[in-house]
Amino acid sequence: MKLALQTLATAVASVAFFGALLFLPAGTLDYWQAWVFIATFTAATLVPSVYLAKRDPAALRRRMKAGPTAETRPVQKAVMVGTLVSVVAAVVLSAFDHRFGWSSVPAPVVVLGDVLVAAGLGIAQLVVIQNSWAAATITIEDGQRLVSTGLYGLVRHPMYTGGLVMMAGMPLALDSYWGLVPVAFAIPLLAVRIVDEEAMLRADLAGYGQYTQRVRYRMIPYMW
Repeated sequence: MKLALQTLATAVASVAFFGALLFLPAGTLDYWQAWVFIATFTAATLVPSVYLAKRDPAALRRRMKAGPTAETRPVQKAVMVGTLVSVVAAVVLSAFDHRFGWSSVPAPVVVLGDVLVAAGLGIAQLVVIQNSWAAATITIEDGQRLVSTGLYGLVRHPMYTGGLVMMAGMPLALDSYWGLVPVAFAIPLLAVRIVDEEAMLRADLAGYGQYTQRVRYRMIPYMW
């Protein structure tokens, strides 16, 4: 019951968070793109969370322990702060863009953005279902084993792949091309996070070195 309430509280908090970041800069509630985005984001996170609460509550708890303060490695704290700033900047800039009409995103592209948001979040949630050790923080727990199948057979960090897809779709879903600029700054931050994480995994997770030889790409197939 406690975990279910925490899940619901997190969903409500995310709605309030995005609502404040979107409707205040937009200066209006008449912003259908924002309403659709919030609904898409909430559904794409809440439904898998309910599933995990029933099937794998330990994995859900790992996912809910997130943010800069939850990280133990200094470089990861800095990366998480930078990523959070990039996401907030992308959302706020998108809302201002909608308000002042700096760019005009056709409705089909807005829909595509929502599809990318849902797909990216879906990938990230599927990673947790396939690998219950997947956490929102960089850590290795006692008894943790290497997972190399499913999405992990395609890239070594599919959760970040999902996050990148989600962030790319977010400004489009919010009726903005300018919002893609802050998202671009998040890409090198993800790269730093992955390189630092892999240094720890190679040292502390049995079999990870051999796994990197089998699965060559970190986040984007055939690119990196």
